[in-house]
Amino acid sequence: MNLYAKLLERENQGKPLRVGLIGAGKFAAMYLAQVPKTPGVHLVAIADLAPDKAKENLERIGWSPAAISATLISDDWQKLVSNPEIDILIEATGNPVAAVEHILGAFRHGKHVINVTVEADAFCGPILAKKAREAGVVYSLAYGDQPAIICDLVDWARAAGFPVVAAGRGHKWLPHFAQSTPETVWGYYGLTPEQAKLGGLNPKMFNSFLDGSKPAIESSAVCNATGLTPAPDGLAFPPCSVEDLPSLMKPKDEGGVLHHKGQVEVVSSLTKDAKPISYDIRFGVWVVFEGETEYIRRCFSEYGVKTDASGRYACMYKRWHLIGLEVGISVASVGLRGEPTGCATGWRADAVAVAKKDLSKSEILDGEGGYTVVGRLMPAAASLAQDCLPLGLAHGWKLLRPVAAGQPLRWSDVAVEANVPAVKLRREMEAAAFSGSDTSPYGRPRQAAG
Repeated sequence: MNLYAKLLERENQGKPLRVGLIGAGKFAAMYLAQVPKTPGVHLVAIADLAPDKAKENLERIGWSPAAISATLISDDWQKLVSNPEIDILIEATGNPVAAVEHILGAFRHGKHVINVTVEADAFCGPILAKKAREAGVVYSLAYGDQPAIICDLVDWARAAGFPVVAAGRGHKWLPHFAQSTPETVWGYYGLTPEQAKLGGLNPKMFNSFLDGSKPAIESSAVCNATGLTPAPDGLAFPPCSVEDLPSLMKPKDEGGVLHHKGQVEVVSSLTKDAKPISYDIRFGVWVVFEGETEYIRRCFSEYGVKTDASGRYACMYKRWHLIGLEVGISVASVGLRGEPTGCATGWRADAVAVAKKDLSKSEILDGEGGYTVVGRLMPAAASLAQDCLPLGLAHGWKLLRPVAAGQPLRWSDVAVEANVPAVKLRREMEAAAFSGSDTSPYGRPRQAAG
């Protein structure tokens, strides 16, 4: 409630939060547009593979020439994470393999980390959280992105004393979107390729949202941070308006669609026959919670809270999120309170790579949003038992054998470079989970209840 006051205090003391940024693309540009408007924060340095492009972005979003000149901008991420003038690193490359290396490097140099690259958190967030604790630093999801805002809503409900029945986000979804490729994505979005090119839109990135990969990734991060769990079959994408959330997001035996209470889910803004739903939550997030007593349910009614017919289940939501424009909330929370805006507390879910088509031997995987694989949310125990390949690592590897469309890929299906830091970290997490050690921060993953 008082982050802004604390930032002003830092500004007046001449002791701003000192931030470094790796990756100066779209998400980062949105945060950078807010930095000059935020007291008590100093952006010390930027590392990007294209430093000149990073400077152009700063000019485009309105930074003054003097401010640009005062900021260290290079392509050397190692120099950035070792800079003693930086306290907090924002990792915003969108490259999960590189992100793991950047994050571990920041930990070694005593930096707090805000991880925008949720793809990395989806496959090794629990062990990144463990490494952060061992280094005495904070590791956090990025506020403004949907996972952290969902975590915030879940925390709000629980801190107010409400059991959380379900939480998640919205999405534009029809089942055949799962087979979409960068060639078909714009038609589903309602754009022509020419319009997309004019807007500088990346078809592979946008397709990762459309085909369900990004929802699987983000839902995995939410489960691992909040304790919610997926249904055994993953995300169902039921069509749902905001007002129908309390009626649908309850257990099936009570007339809803949930496999169990305490579930993560993503709802669609389209009906099954592709008609837009009025008052949808396509770009937002929500939480459904329970009024356990007659008195609490009467309070819901007295204050006009939207509930299901029984009055027992209610919801809160944010219909939009502001992406990088809100990352300053994470910077302030981490820097001033030492608190993450979402951080894995266990390994409960996994976003695994599933063949988008019949894949042949020697085919090269092209990662989320591409032509070869799509993401599927699974309980972590099921992923571990089946030796599934996480989606965030399903890029650039050659297939050792054919994989049929719709089948999860396994580690043994691909020629993996075992010494890549991201691969080593994931395998370390799997080994610890297999051991079920009491000293493991995540233990052996369990199947969802019910």
